[in-house]
Amino acid sequence: MRIAVTDALRKEIAPSGTLRVGVNHQNFLLVLPGYQAPDLRGPAPDLAREIGHRLNLPITFVSFQTAGALADGVAADVWDVAFLAAEPQRAGQIAFSPPYLKIPASYLVPAGSSLLELADVDREGVRISAAAKSAYELYLRRSLKHATLVTAPSVDASFDLFVNDRLDALSGLVPRLLKDVQKLPGARILDGQFTAVEQAVGTHPSRPVAVEFLKELVLELCASGFVKEAIDKNGVTGVIAG
Repeated sequence: MRIAVTDALRKEIAPSGTLRVGVNHQNFLLVLPGYQAPDLRGPAPDLAREIGHRLNLPITFVSFQTAGALADGVAADVWDVAFLAAEPQRAGQIAFSPPYLKIPASYLVPAGSSLLELADVDREGVRISAAAKSAYELYLRRSLKHATLVTAPSVDASFDLFVNDRLDALSGLVPRLLKDVQKLPGARILDGQFTAVEQAVGTHPSRPVAVEFLKELVLELCASGFVKEAIDKNGVTGVIAG
């Protein structure tokens, strides 16, 4: 790496002397369910521990239950680095590394639906359920021209909304939709993806040396196979290593 690990870098990236790592427990692909800090498991905790190791700093996990709350935490300065999707709406407040993994997003439709392809969904009168402030919800908010986006506060709530209000489609990450489709006889997941959510490591834009360090480190961990090993070790499927 070109960026040397110095006391100045440690002070910039973790002013308190402990690297505070923000994670979103709702994303079960990054943080495996059933574990609590400090014993979190998943690709994100594994990468977080490697970052701490490279910096020779202790780490502590700062837990959030939604992607939106995690992203909003940058303004309150409650984390030093965070594992979240690199979205254009967040780029002004958070500096992102290159993606370390990508997750395809698609739609689940109920039994008997006339929506057969991704292109069928963006039509007048079609109502789509989405988890508010998730990366794919932010993408759909930018992209949809005709369909109506109906949001719920969490991924679980977006599924309940889709079922209880008889909406036309449920948007989501494909690995989660593969679980949801099993609960609804006759439901289908549309082929393909409307986007792929890029998961990255974020930090404060006011920390330029830390930003460059994270960019270089993530590229190195992807190239070396560390990220793929973390994905495989944790039994995560449906994602692509960056």
